[in-house]
Amino acid sequence: MTALMFALSVGAQAQTAPPLKLEKTIPLEHVTGRIDHMDLDVTGQRLFVSALGNNTLEVLDLKVGKQVRSISGCSEPQGVVYVRNRNQLFVANGGSGKVDVFDSRSFKLLKSFGDMPDADDARYDSQAGMVYIAYGKGALAVIRTGTLEKVGEIKTAAHPEAFAVEPDGNRIFINEPDAREVEMAARRQQKVITRWPMRNFGGNFPMALDEKDHRLFVGCRRHARLIVFNATKGEPVANLALSGDNDDMYYDAARHRIYASCGEGFVDVFAQQDANHYQRIAHIPTASGARTSYYSPELNEFFLAVPRRWNQKAEIRVFKVE
Repeated sequence: MTALMFALSVGAQAQTAPPLKLEKTIPLEHVTGRIDHMDLDVTGQRLFVSALGNNTLEVLDLKVGKQVRSISGCSEPQGVVYVRNRNQLFVANGGSGKVDVFDSRSFKLLKSFGDMPDADDARYDSQAGMVYIAYGKGALAVIRTGTLEKVGEIKTAAHPEAFAVEPDGNRIFINEPDAREVEMAARRQQKVITRWPMRNFGGNFPMALDEKDHRLFVGCRRHARLIVFNATKGEPVANLALSGDNDDMYYDAARHRIYASCGEGFVDVFAQQDANHYQRIAHIPTASGARTSYYSPELNEFFLAVPRRWNQKAEIRVFKVE
């Protein structure tokens, strides 16, 4: 299919079938303040939501569409990781600088790791059985699941924001807006090996990875753009207009799309024509401050966190991916 034919096809689809269709909303009762990142128990259909401003971790049952538990005692929770085969739930607390690990069935506290100021985003490396936690002025902590031991850390130039772990490779790509660069680390060696400067754009917070085509997607807030890197050469190959205050981004490998949730009040959806060419196919109005999200290819759903603001109620909006 030629680029022109693809563009015409995408345009026709955008008019007839929106890529995201709102299915339902799940109220977040008594939740105030900013909402940060989420993770999902696919088998149990439970969504874990970091209610940063509320100092709680909220547990939602997606089958019945409601909150079923609120874990108090958190301190500005930001990142959350669910490890299914270990029944472990990791919560990164930016306020206290602790990473708490809970049993994901009983929610009993199993262990706390301290001395991680501004503990932030978190990712699970299923290949190695490790959880990575971004924290402080420049590090990713490496924690082994099962034994719950901190086995190392990867030093970075500045505070890490979003990062992407290669499922089948050895690389971790790390956004560092304060350093105005993207760093690439070797996870087995636990060290940064390459730095890519963000010369013309800043505020690089969200990130997603297309491992098959070796493309890295970076969302910038200054100016608001989606930058596409060749993940092998470290060279930008495309940049596109993106809504403001973008904070989460996902690549849909089955449909060759990128979903970006933006606090300006939109979810932007981009279609991949080929590895170097992209087009925004949807600009979906949402709500002010709704900038964190989660995409599940297994459930074919996209979850958007809406914070409580003025007469706007806190909720999770559940979209079917079309």
